[in-house]
Amino acid sequence: MFWTGTVLNAATVLAGALIGTGLGDHLPERLRENVVRGVGLFTLAMGAKFAIDTANLLYILGAILVGGVVGSLLRLDERLVALGDSLQRRFGGGSSTVSEAFVTSTIVFCVGPLTFLGAIQNGLTGDASLLAIKSVLDGFTSIAFAATLGWGVLLSIVVILVYQGGLAAGASLFSGLLTDPQLREMSAVGGLLILGVGLKLLKIRDVQVADFLPAIAIAPIIVGVVDVMKEAIGA
Repeated sequence: MFWTGTVLNAATVLAGALIGTGLGDHLPERLRENVVRGVGLFTLAMGAKFAIDTANLLYILGAILVGGVVGSLLRLDERLVALGDSLQRRFGGGSSTVSEAFVTSTIVFCVGPLTFLGAIQNGLTGDASLLAIKSVLDGFTSIAFAATLGWGVLLSIVVILVYQGGLAAGASLFSGLLTDPQLREMSAVGGLLILGVGLKLLKIRDVQVADFLPAIAIAPIIVGVVDVMKEAIGA
């Protein structure tokens, strides 16, 4: 079934976040910071692995530039942070990390290539193997996030169910519209965005990753336009 991988993913995040929230107050601050740094380093490695799979760096460049402009005009990062702040005011009480936990975990759990490719695979064939791998990674990551940032990580579960589940449900539509090269470039752009998350986790650069989310949709359009131009000139 198309929803099996998504439900598994949500369950592992739920378990990890509950464990992390319980451990948070009992772990030394230095240890919690080191856990997040470790997740940040892993996030960089995972993002780089997918980003370098592009067939042409110009595809990524074009998608990031155009997608960044669109995202900035739509103020996606600002709106996502505002949503997190709203949830913080409603549920967080005196906590100052609910918004950060929600925004950070939502981006990490829902932007990566495994989210898109895993959901598509699960929706088309019922094979949840990629989402199973993602579930394990997200489960351990949610422990680290919740131990450091608090229970706000739990709020990302709703986004996982809606966004990732929606991708799986609509997989048949995607399969008819997108070619393998287009899927590959979407994966590569997703990897680049994951690199941005890693930089943010390591406090190297506060990349407003959400503003670049449209780049994932722009990538296949660029590939399609280039293919049409090649056919037109007989290349």
